[in-house]
Amino acid sequence: MLRRLFILAFILLHVAAYAQTEKEIIDMVGKASAEMKSLECDFVQTKHLKILNDKMVSKGKMYYMQPGRLRWEYTYPYTYTFILNDSQVLLKNSTRSDVIDVNQNRIFKEIARLMMNSILGNCLTDEKSFQTDIETKGQEWIATLVPLKKDMKQMWTKLVLHFDSVKKSVVMVEMHEKTGDYTEIRLDNIKINRQIAESTFSIQ
Repeated sequence: MLRRLFILAFILLHVAAYAQTEKEIIDMVGKASAEMKSLECDFVQTKHLKILNDKMVSKGKMYYMQPGRLRWEYTYPYTYTFILNDSQVLLKNSTRSDVIDVNQNRIFKEIARLMMNSILGNCLTDEKSFQTDIETKGQEWIATLVPLKKDMKQMWTKLVLHFDSVKKSVVMVEMHEKTGDYTEIRLDNIKINRQIAESTFSIQ
């Protein structure tokens, strides 16, 4: 569950133009994030299992709107929804729902902090949380983040963000685990700064 939630901290980064140097990439992330009022997209999440030589695929939708509202919804092969609205989190599946006060829960407070840092473009410069390396490959540039904090190091060896400078957005995120398993999340049909209904982020 925590792996799924931490994923949200990294998939909202996007860029506004081609980048030539690491500093330019970081500056463009900050500029584009400041201009992003809302984001909507589809996603396909693929979990690769090393031992079983198998993979598990799930699909869904993501919505973000300033300030601090996020909806991450799995629609296939099961239904599960995570909503962050300011200081409250709603976790909902087919049988139950729970509301959590972020300020009263250390883990979810950290999750919320990471989400907002990603949206604001601070993730790539968060030296306390990650050792970051950025490289350019053709029309794609790749940011590799190695966790430094204990909680995240227990889950992942590295996080890799793939940016497409033509589409001007993150198109894939990889989460690599100590076991050799890894998860890919691909984003499709990205729509930026379109109107999103307030009810999308309702916590009831």
